[in-house]
This record gives sequence, structure tokens and C-alpha cells, in this order.
Amino acid sequence: MPKKANIEVHVSTHIDRALRQLKKKIEREGVVRDMKRTVYFEPTTQKRRKRLLRAIKQNYVRMVTKGLAK
Repeated sequence: MPKKANIEVHVSTHIDRALRQLKKKIEREGVVRDMKRTVYFEPTTQKRRKRLLRAIKQNYVRMVTKGLAK
């Protein structure tokens, strides 16, 4: 069952700014990624590989922010 996304963006005067905020919030929530996952069939080996690559990337980013990597 797909999860529902409830994303709110407050629009004042700048619509462009509100659109940018919406895009960032959608990206952070992973809405597009979930939609793609439900539309296309993905073998379990590919899911496992993507999860591993995501973990490696997150680990590298953590190391860079702590100053452990070059």
C-alpha cells in the first residue's frame, strides 16, 4: 500500500520560491522515488544493490562532514 504524502507550502508573493520549496520537500520525502518504484517492476537484486549504494553514499557524506575523508 503506497503511503500518502501531505506536503504544505505557504505561498506569499513569490510563486517561484514556493515552487522551489515544493520541489525540495517532494525530493526529501521521496515521493517521486516511491512513484517510480510502484510504476516499474524492480527485481529484488536491484533493490538490494540500490539500498547498498545509498548506504555507501550516506556513509561517505557522514565521513566528509566529520572531516574523515578527503
